[in-house]
Amino acid sequence: MSMLVRAAALTNYFEVAHSLGLNPQSLLQKVGLSKSLLADPDQKIPVGAVIQLLEDSADRTNCPTFGLLMAESRQLSDFGVMSLLIAHQETLKDVLSTLMQYKHLLNESLAIHVEAADQKVIIKEEIVADKKLPSRQAIELALGVLFRTINALIGERWLPLSVNFTHQAPPQLNIYRRIFGVHIEFGSEFNGIVCHASDLNSPNLRADSKMAKYAQNYVDTMRRETEHSLASDVEKAIYLSLPAGHATIEQISQSMGLNVRSMQRQLSDSGEVFSNLVNNARRDLAVRYMENPNFSLGRVAALLGYSTPSSFTRWFKAEFGEAPATWRKTHVKQPINNAA
Repeated sequence: MSMLVRAAALTNYFEVAHSLGLNPQSLLQKVGLSKSLLADPDQKIPVGAVIQLLEDSADRTNCPTFGLLMAESRQLSDFGVMSLLIAHQETLKDVLSTLMQYKHLLNESLAIHVEAADQKVIIKEEIVADKKLPSRQAIELALGVLFRTINALIGERWLPLSVNFTHQAPPQLNIYRRIFGVHIEFGSEFNGIVCHASDLNSPNLRADSKMAKYAQNYVDTMRRETEHSLASDVEKAIYLSLPAGHATIEQISQSMGLNVRSMQRQLSDSGEVFSNLVNNARRDLAVRYMENPNFSLGRVAALLGYSTPSSFTRWFKAEFGEAPATWRKTHVKQPINNAA
C-alpha cells in the first residue's frame, strides 16, 4: 500500500505555480492528481505523487527553490486538527515530541528524530517514501514548514546554529536567508536543524494546558482509527539513525519501545525483515552521499556503517554493479560552494 499524505501538503501549490507562470494541469495529470481532488485538505493522496509533482514543477519553472517558496507562506493552521495540539505544547521539546508521535496523521513518509550531540541537538527530518524518488523539493518544503512552525511558537528567542541540507546549493540563496536567517549548510550529512540543547526548554507563550488536553483526546481518537505500520516506523528510524551508527536491531527496537524478538515478530507478520529494511535505507543513502562531491569514499563508507573501505566496496559492487570510484566518475559533478 502506498504511503499517503493529506492534500494540505500541497496548500498554496497553485499560487506558487501561477506566480512562476506555470499552468500545472499536465503535471497534475501525469501523477494522477487533479485540482478538484486537492480541494479537500484532509483528502489522503499518495506521497510519491506529491514528491514527483514538486520535482516536475521545479524543473518546468526552472526554479530550484519551488518547495521552499511554498513553505514561506505556510501557516500552523495547515496542520488541520493537529494544529490545535501543536499550538498548545508547553516547550519546544513538547512540540517536537508531539510531531514525532503523530506525524503519520500528517504525512506517513515523514521522519523526525532529535539527536543529542554535546551541548547541541540535531532535529533531523527526512522524507522516506515507497519509491526512492529525488525529493529535494519535498525536503525543503518539510524543513521550511518545520522551521516556521517552531519560530511561530517559540519566537525570536529561538536562534538555531544552522539549517542543514544534504543536497548541493542552488545558484541563488536569497530565499534561504530570508526564511531561515541563520547559517545554511549544503552538502551536509543530514537534513535538519542544529540548535543549542537548552533551546528544547524554550517556552511556548501561547500554550494552554486545557486546550492541549482537549486536543490530545480528539487526536488520540483519530489515531486509533488510523492503521499504523510498524515496518514504516522502523524504516524511518533506520534512515535517520544509520549515518550516526545507531541502526542496530537492538537500538532501533529500543527506540520503538519493543524488545528485539517482539519487533522481529511484528515485522515478520507484515512480510518484512529488519536486515532488508537496513539495506534499502543504505542503498538510498549511498546514492545521496556518493553524489556529494565533498564526501570522500572513506567518509561515505563510515556514514553507511562500514568500518573498512573494502567491506563497503564489496557491498556497493553487489548493489550497483560497479566499484564506488567508477560509479562516482559517471554520476558526480564537480564540488561547488556548500555554505551560505
